Amino acid sequence: MGAVYFTDRGIEELERRRGDEEVTLDWLAEQLRTFVDLNPEFEGAIERLATWLARVDDDED
Repeated sequence: MGAVYFTDRGIEELERRRGDEEVTLDWLAEQLRTFVDLNPEFEGAIERLATWLARVDDDED
């Protein structure tokens, strides 16, 4: 098993509280925009996450 990070608690809470829900990528994108509007200091991290999610299935060159 990989390293455990502090953020794992938030991920685990998300999974526990909303894990049975189905969401669209449009919904997720809107939530990320709202989060950055409320927390602009996290813009870089959200940008990296969104880019990573967009490219996760790309073939490695």
